[in-house]
Amino acid sequence: MATAHHTEHDIVVGVPARTIYHLLADVSRWPQYFSPTVHAEVLESSGDTERIQLWATANDTVKTWISRRRLDEAARVIEFTQEVTQPPAQTLRGMWRLTEVEGGGTKVSFTHDYTVIDDDPDGARWLAEVIDTNSRTELANLKRIAETLADAELAPFAFADTVTIDAGPEAVYDFLNDAAAWPERLPHVARLVLTEETPGLQWMEMDTQAPDGTKSTTTSIRICRPSDRIIYKQVKLPAVMSAHTGEWLIEPNGDGGVTVTGRHTVCLDRAGVAALLGADTTIAAAQQKVRQALGGNSLTTLRHAKRFAEARTVGAR
Repeated sequence: MATAHHTEHDIVVGVPARTIYHLLADVSRWPQYFSPTVHAEVLESSGDTERIQLWATANDTVKTWISRRRLDEAARVIEFTQEVTQPPAQTLRGMWRLTEVEGGGTKVSFTHDYTVIDDDPDGARWLAEVIDTNSRTELANLKRIAETLADAELAPFAFADTVTIDAGPEAVYDFLNDAAAWPERLPHVARLVLTEETPGLQWMEMDTQAPDGTKSTTTSIRICRPSDRIIYKQVKLPAVMSAHTGEWLIEPNGDGGVTVTGRHTVCLDRAGVAALLGADTTIAAAQQKVRQALGGNSLTTLRHAKRFAEARTVGAR
């Protein structure tokens, strides 16, 4: 019988338990709230149970798994069991438990129970380190987000830009997927290093050049789904932001072409805004600047994708 391992991490958060429960229950927001989470999807939902798929960083890798969750709002408990695990885990289950404490705060307990394939000691050490690192990070993120929710200005804000392209989805997808070629194809990309050890899972380090000549370096993880969607999260991002996720969505428009949308969801960092944009800069003004910068780059990318895809389509006729 495989050796059973148990871990428990906890933190006290200065907000009511119901606030924290709703943060944990809505996995669609986890990429903005939890830095290890790259992407989250609800696959099925019925009553108090749901199946979800998560993609998250684990040391220097990205792992994906499918879990079944049971949500008990009255008891402030969320249980999860991984249906499809990633090596070296053989089984993994756990629980979020919220307990109100004196003074109006909440103790958040995060437990894991797991076994390791073949009881491999190296695998056990690796998994223990990942669970410890990610649990501490997620609890710290949860505390920060929950305690700043009262600052409505720092809530995630989203926007999108759309272009119609007279070409099939494959040509557009090829342009967006082949980011390694962007420095030659896009005027705002000065340098880009792309790594794809697992098909469809990309790490991308990019230097973006602003119109005034200044450069910023970001690192993103991309989940690529031919030929209709590329989902990404920046894991190294400008100081004005605490989170930035997005996607490229390619949809047939019924006229033989496609509608392509670049979507962004951003959380701002108040200290970063003051440091980079000036202490007098309001969050509303910072949001507008971020919207212009990211939206401008998205539209530039989409317009070049349009030119690329339509030229390929004409050339194929």
